Amino acid sequence: MANDRTLPAGLEIRGSMQPGYESVLTPAALEFVTDLTRRFGDRVTELLAARAVLQKRLDDGVLPDFLPDTAEVRKAQWRVTRIPDDLQDRRVEITGPTDRKMVINALNSGAKVFMADCEDSLTPTWDNVVQGQINLRDAVTREISFANPDGKQYRLNPQIATLLVRPRGWHLYEKHLLLDGKPIPGAFVDFGLYLFHNHAALKARGTGPYFYLPKLENHREARLWADVLKHSEAKLGIAPQTIKVTVLIETILAAFEMDEILYELRDHIVGLNCGRWDYIFSFIKKFSRRPDFVLPDRQQVTMTTHFLRSYSKLLIKTCHRRGAFAMGGMAPQIPIKNDPKANDEALAKVRADKEREAGDGHDGTWVAHPGLVPIAMEIFNRLMPTPNQLQKTLADVEINARDLLQIPQGTITETGLRSNVSVSVQYIAAWLGGLGCVPINNLMEDAATAEISRAQIWQWIKHPAGKLDDGRKVTVELFRKIVREELDKLAAAIGANAYAAGNYERAATLIDHITTAPDFGTFITLPAYQEIN
Repeated sequence: MANDRTLPAGLEIRGSMQPGYESVLTPAALEFVTDLTRRFGDRVTELLAARAVLQKRLDDGVLPDFLPDTAEVRKAQWRVTRIPDDLQDRRVEITGPTDRKMVINALNSGAKVFMADCEDSLTPTWDNVVQGQINLRDAVTREISFANPDGKQYRLNPQIATLLVRPRGWHLYEKHLLLDGKPIPGAFVDFGLYLFHNHAALKARGTGPYFYLPKLENHREARLWADVLKHSEAKLGIAPQTIKVTVLIETILAAFEMDEILYELRDHIVGLNCGRWDYIFSFIKKFSRRPDFVLPDRQQVTMTTHFLRSYSKLLIKTCHRRGAFAMGGMAPQIPIKNDPKANDEALAKVRADKEREAGDGHDGTWVAHPGLVPIAMEIFNRLMPTPNQLQKTLADVEINARDLLQIPQGTITETGLRSNVSVSVQYIAAWLGGLGCVPINNLMEDAATAEISRAQIWQWIKHPAGKLDDGRKVTVELFRKIVREELDKLAAAIGANAYAAGNYERAATLIDHITTAPDFGTFITLPAYQEIN
């Protein structure tokens, strides 16, 4: 805990100050974060309250549609402002948390862009948050290095990916920084510290402060970010329209307001991204009370289903009409070194996914592992010889609300239920241990995929349609029986000592609490955050 006269008035640091932390938690940087919080914090609170009000309407049976009040924005001819040279070609992007080795490997991966993630693939322990800022600063100045315990050295190559940073969503607060006794929005911590410390060095290197903005649900939330960006540029003496952002369309409600989100951020935005996994989670969450919106096994809800393909094409059409880039989604597969057949099958799924994206008109895509960069790059090089595909307007594509809300057909299986249990428990166990990005069953899982897994179980328990293909109803009792069986399998596979040290029982308790609750919990990371330091 730290609180002294050098801190801004009303600010208290509740986290321990390790050596080096003072270099990013400087009085001036904290003053900037404090200013953002005092100026915009109440609007964050209001927007989160508005989410709850709208959720009540959805629970009562209202379905979303394109907004009549903003029809003129959708009809009018306008385009986003200038896109910097180093963001013109984003054909392959890699994502990952801000730990030191990951940052180096991702920047060296051969991808065009690295999205350094302070959100879904990072457990926001105090140490991860602050050390992540140190790592990003050292990456910007090219001073970052890392030594493995075995002596292997990691340094940046001469040619590296363009760096983008994803701060936390509006719903996540930083409990280690209190202003007037209240936690500061995590978004202001992640965005504020990175921008304050690095904007000048980024400019000197011919790039700029670039961000990915997550979890937006409507254009009013985008307007808040627009106001934050404009104010930050003025406050720090940065030229207007220097800060550039890409917004993840990863909520079902935002899919109905893509034009409006682009319009609110038009001075700063360069594109939208199909955040597919959070989008599926959002679809379950927003319609969680509806018995007619029950989804089949997660493995059957692919981007080729009508509602997801429609969302992808609408994003391309909307972005290209406005001169913005339409980024494709994440391939969660990772190379499988010890099973050539399984590896070939995984890579075939990646190729099909990326060929669909490039063929439809996306300007780039995401991968979770450096080993997939060459595959995605080859596909986009072949199918997209130009830096981007803004010329693909998809003028003949018409997407309506029914397209975005069509329930995919499929089955619920015991295998799918077990997979959801296993992923939920293993991911949250790792998250509680400080790892927010974890390979499980040959897929790279982050908070979004764990959210889908636990959300589906809640939905299957809640509604009559939640029946396995063998006729059994998914119940709390069946869920708990499978949790115990999956825990026992884990213990047998990894050994008693590793199991005891691995947070699995804590994770199972947390999953049980949120999955069997009468009301749908908005984010599993909110109760889990109270369990970490």
